[in-house]
Amino acid sequence: MPHATSLTFRVATPSDEDVNATLKLVRSAYRGETSRTGWTTEADLLADERIDAAGLRAKIEEPQGVVLLAHDDAGALASCCEILRRDDELAYFGMFAVDPLRQAGGIGRQVLAEAEDYARRVFGVKKMEMSVIWTRDELISWYIRRGYTKTDETRPFPYHGLVNGKALRDDLYFSILVKDLSLR
Repeated sequence: MPHATSLTFRVATPSDEDVNATLKLVRSAYRGETSRTGWTTEADLLADERIDAAGLRAKIEEPQGVVLLAHDDAGALASCCEILRRDDELAYFGMFAVDPLRQAGGIGRQVLAEAEDYARRVFGVKKMEMSVIWTRDELISWYIRRGYTKTDETRPFPYHGLVNGKALRDDLYFSILVKDLSLR
């Protein structure tokens, strides 16, 4: 088994450098041909850009949230995620992206653990939730192996929020997963 990549974490800033690098990473992990090299692609479900610079900058500047960046020892952006404080008890985990060429090497596990720790430490929450497109069985299983529970709750897919593209299916919705962060 390869050794785990050593990561350095920091909160993204609204600088053009952070926005552009994060935008490139998120788009490469979710959409288009590059995403197909990884196992988390949504390219068969959606043909859009996932997020635009204004949307990403809004997430970075959100007072109740952060975009967490993970850089490797060489300083390259390897992963990112959004953590949004919903209320005193609950945070939301989203926009999780790992460089598709580096997936399945332990980076995702490290970033998820750091995000959970951040939510506990900084936001003081007891639970983390996320939304995953219902067709993504392999991804849902990955989160379940990391302590998340698939709830009966679903949420509509935001077809109106697609960025420069379209959905390739009309039956998409989100399954909601939750983890109790007080259990370690």
